Amino acid sequence: MKKTRLLIVRAVLALGFVAFGMAAQAANDLPGKGVTVQPLKSSLAEEAFQTLLVMRALEKLGYTVEPMKDLEPATEHLAIANGDATFMANHWSLLHADFYKNSGGDAKLSRTGVYSDGAVQGYLIDRKTAERYNITNLAQLKDPAIAKLFDADGDGKADLTGCNPGWGCELAIENHLTAYKLRDTVTHKQGSYAALMADTIARFKQDKPVLYYTWTPYWVSAVLRPGADVVWLQVPSSSSQEGKADTQLPNGKNYGFQANREQIVANKAFVEKNPAAGKLFEVMKLPIGDINAQNLRMSQGANTQQDVERHADGWIRVHQQLFDGWIAEARAAAR
Repeated sequence: MKKTRLLIVRAVLALGFVAFGMAAQAANDLPGKGVTVQPLKSSLAEEAFQTLLVMRALEKLGYTVEPMKDLEPATEHLAIANGDATFMANHWSLLHADFYKNSGGDAKLSRTGVYSDGAVQGYLIDRKTAERYNITNLAQLKDPAIAKLFDADGDGKADLTGCNPGWGCELAIENHLTAYKLRDTVTHKQGSYAALMADTIARFKQDKPVLYYTWTPYWVSAVLRPGADVVWLQVPSSSSQEGKADTQLPNGKNYGFQANREQIVANKAFVEKNPAAGKLFEVMKLPIGDINAQNLRMSQGANTQQDVERHADGWIRVHQQLFDGWIAEARAAAR
């Protein structure tokens, strides 16, 4: 009888240890359980894909992830710094440098690792006009005759499809217009970038000259292909808002903007309390070509929330081993 009782006690203890071990394992697998995360992106729909990939990874770690909210970049940084949101996946390290600094910098925000590297920005014109008039430099638009080639509204000045107010790139463009003395011959067209680019592409298809600003990763360069349909314009010299940055690229070209990189910016206090999420933000990496390809699909009509979610889930399936590696590193950081 005593032997039977002893066996029962041992069995109960063994089951307890197994249950404890399973609970500990579950905690390791889901270090974010019970923690809610609020993602942000700008009004640019094409930023949803990158953001969704991070959201999916956080969900895999057990975090409760709220639907992403749209704010413009300056406000995004402030909201994250103040703890009203958790992270953004589309911080441009140079373009948004002032937003980062003005929101508290490293004291309130965290940005480690590089999510997507090698982003390029600048001005382009259609190749046909470039070759016919030998236009290679933005400063050539000081010539009223050259500028008039790109006049879309009949006022005699070149119409430059530019950057939305609040994005950061509009400040660089405005600086260039002053620095290169283009105010009298070039108009910076602003509003809805997507709508303005739709008009620009329509003009190109009508065999009319076009002048526009864009960046990579973005779908525009998959429709108007640099080197084939359009060409990059160089600038006469480096000129930034602070007046110090050298914008010449490693290949010797100077498009007026430094090569940029996208990073995940998060609330610093959140990262300190959640090492798994912090490690995830550090190790995730996404090729620019993959972002361009997804953005192109959106421009071709696959642009609903369901479409973008399908794109993100499809990317994960194709890159499952890489994705699982990120999750493993994040879980290890929480132990």
